[in-house]
Amino acid sequence: MTSKAESTKSRLALEPSVWFFAGQLDKSEPVRHVPVVTTPFRIGRRSNLELTLPCDCVSKEHAEILDRDGTLYVRDLGSTNGTYVNGNRITGEATLSEGDIVQFATVVFRVGRERDHQTEGHTIEEDACDRALALMQFDRLLNDNAVVPFYQPIVRLDDEAMPIVAYEVLGRSRLFGLNTPREMFATASQLSLEAELSRTFRRQGVEVARRFPASVNLYVNTHPVELVEEGLIESLQDLRKASPTQPMMLEIHEAAVTKPETIQHLRNVLTDLDIGLAFDDFGAGQARLVELSEVRPDCLKFDKKLIQGLHRAPPSRQKVVELLVRMVNELEILPLAECVENKAEHEVLQQMGFRLGQGFYYGRPASISHYVPEHGLAENVGEATIG
Repeated sequence: MTSKAESTKSRLALEPSVWFFAGQLDKSEPVRHVPVVTTPFRIGRRSNLELTLPCDCVSKEHAEILDRDGTLYVRDLGSTNGTYVNGNRITGEATLSEGDIVQFATVVFRVGRERDHQTEGHTIEEDACDRALALMQFDRLLNDNAVVPFYQPIVRLDDEAMPIVAYEVLGRSRLFGLNTPREMFATASQLSLEAELSRTFRRQGVEVARRFPASVNLYVNTHPVELVEEGLIESLQDLRKASPTQPMMLEIHEAAVTKPETIQHLRNVLTDLDIGLAFDDFGAGQARLVELSEVRPDCLKFDKKLIQGLHRAPPSRQKVVELLVRMVNELEILPLAECVENKAEHEVLQQMGFRLGQGFYYGRPASISHYVPEHGLAENVGEATIG
């Protein structure tokens, strides 16, 4: 008796279908689905092949795809840097199945099969394959300068002109499955490389930011794991050597401020390096007021939970935020409001005494070319805001 699963598998095998490769021909391009419309389907660096990969590590004629009675094979053509299936280098031919990860030198694709009955949307199996693809591309993210620094402006709220005085350094990528920080750090966590990724964000962000005026401060982030692993201080020392005069502020998540002695040691190192200290997401969890008095940061970033909708919040909530801002100002700490989205929020924050603001109302995260156009840096928030 044939099982339902076997019956479905047999039916799908008989349905008309097209094999394809899902991936990026180049890290600067979007993800493509490249159909295998005829075989042999040759792959390499030459422009006259069925699939041209513009990468020096790919051989001129690297590999070819063959279809024999509906079964797909890949054959390496004596390439220099190899052809891999699911991470294993092949010699000669290897069978390809739906969901396999095939790699030509450093260029990675997922093997897919599109049938006539399929509709848009990913299956669970496709999502799992895409996660595997992201894992295999992670090395490129760290070693091939694939991280694209983005910058979000921070403006002064106690100045009517609201000048941009700083940028928070963020990260993006053009690699398939690794576009956003969430995707990148999710993949990094599977490899225990969160700290290395965080250091890459800082290093790339500060290097590209040399195009900004020398007076602009850069707010650079940490990952919580960096406070318990070794390497953070050494990475900051390297950062300072690379940019001796760049104003910088190191952000630490509020939830990570649990051991005042550890933070005080870091604070002393930062002082020696002439780098400021900011506590991020203040108010997202337990507001650590004791730590504020024991290890005083230069800046305190109020979390969006305290900021968003504040203009229409009950007077009691507004009063609490206003008292916190007053206390922070009295401690000579810069209060910064995060995630400001509209004019009404902005006006309330100004009245409460916030010194700095950050959010879509002032400018969205963007590459440096947006904030440093051909004729120089945008001088005020009006010129820097997107949308």
